[in-house]
Amino acid sequence: MEWSVARSLTSRVSPATEYEFRHISLPRTTSRGAARRLLTEQAEHGHWELARLRLHPDGTRKIVLRRKIMRVRATL
Repeated sequence: MEWSVARSLTSRVSPATEYEFRHISLPRTTSRGAARRLLTEQAEHGHWELARLRLHPDGTRKIVLRRKIMRVRATL
């Protein structure tokens, strides 16, 4: 299975909440089960959540995953 990943970093909700986005493109030859396993693995091990999934007429899937960016403040 071959898929491509692109990452972007943007703030969508409020200035206090920042999300990191991962864009995944799956070819039409990817089965539904394989796509589900990939997304489950990303959610369990990478703490990603599904933001959008688009199934195009040619059979390709465009997936957008997101996760919160946790900023840690240094204490002195």
